[in-house]
Amino acid sequence: MNRLGQISRLSGGILMLASVSIALAGCGGGGIDLAGGGTGGTGISTGSVTGFGSVVVNGVHFLTDDDVAPGFVTKKTFMGMDNSTWMDRDLFRVGMVVTVRHAQIDNNAQEIEYRDNLKGRISAKNSGADNTFAVLGQTVVVDNAALFDSLLPNDVAEVSGYVDAAGRIRATYIAMVPCSMMPMCPVSEFEVAGYISGLSSPDASFRLGPLPDGTGTTVTVSYAPAMGAGLDNGMYVQVVTTDPEPVSGGITATRIDRLVPRTVFPENAAADLEGLVTASPSGSGNVLSFAVEGKRIQTDGDTQFAGGTAADIQPNVRLQVQGTENGGVLSAARIVFR
Repeated sequence: MNRLGQISRLSGGILMLASVSIALAGCGGGGIDLAGGGTGGTGISTGSVTGFGSVVVNGVHFLTDDDVAPGFVTKKTFMGMDNSTWMDRDLFRVGMVVTVRHAQIDNNAQEIEYRDNLKGRISAKNSGADNTFAVLGQTVVVDNAALFDSLLPNDVAEVSGYVDAAGRIRATYIAMVPCSMMPMCPVSEFEVAGYISGLSSPDASFRLGPLPDGTGTTVTVSYAPAMGAGLDNGMYVQVVTTDPEPVSGGITATRIDRLVPRTVFPENAAADLEGLVTASPSGSGNVLSFAVEGKRIQTDGDTQFAGGTAADIQPNVRLQVQGTENGGVLSAARIVFR
C-alpha cells in the first residue's frame, strides 16, 4: 500500500494552519462505477477523499454543483456547519473521511458531510512498531514515519481516520495548529467524538471511545448533571472540553452534542462503507459475520470479493463494503480489499 504525506506550514494570519494529508492509495480491486443522471432510493458512501473532479471517494467521482446540472447545489457540511457555497477543493482535503449522500443508482452528490474524529493537543508521542500519539485520551496511529517525526508535542491536531480493532484512530488526515504559532495558547476548546459506555448518572460520568461496544482506548468524561438528560450507553456523541489533555485520566465536558455515526444508514439504503475490520469473522466459507468500525457486516454465498477472499478478512484489514442496510446490519453484495 502506498502512503503519501505532505506538510506545509502557512503563516501571515491570526490562525496559522499546518495541513498534513496522508493519502492512502488503494491496492487490489476497484471501486464501484456509478453512472450519473439516475434517480431512485437512498445511497450513502463513506470513505476518505482521494481526489477531486468533483470529489473522489471509494473510487467514484461524485459530481457536485453545476457538474450535476446548471444551478444544482450540493450541500456541503463541514463540522456541522453548512458551507455549500465553498468550492470542493477549498473545503475538503485528500484524506478526510466523508459521507456522501446520493441517489441509489447515480453519483450525483446531494450532500457531502465531514466531521473529524477529534481535535486536541498532542500530549504524548511513542515510536515503535506503530508510531502513535495521544490526544484527549485517544490513541492516534500515524503510518508514515516522516510525518510522525514532524509532529510536535503540544501541537493542536485535528485528526480524521479509521478506527482499528484496538480502538485506535489510524489517521488518514491530520491538520496541525502548532501552539507556538498561536497568539493565545492553549486553544480554548477541544473536541472528541465517540461512543458512550459505562454511563453513571449518579456520578455524572461515562467512558468515551471509538468503538460502540466500549472496547479499546477510552477516556472518562465528567459532565454537569444538566447535560446528562437523554444520554445512554452506545450513543454516539461529540464532547467539547477546555481541558487540553486528560487530568487523572479524565476530561470535563463543557458541551455534549449527540451525533449520528457514519456507520449508521437508513433501512434499505444502498451503502458503500470503507474502514478497518474491528471484529474477527465468525462463520465459515463465504458466509461470515464481522465488523467494520463496529458496524456489523454479513456476507453470504452471493457476496463478490475483489482483491482478496473471505479468508483474508482479518482484524485491521482495510475493506470497502458495498451492500444494503438490513435491520442494523450491512448485507454485503461486494467486498473490495484495500
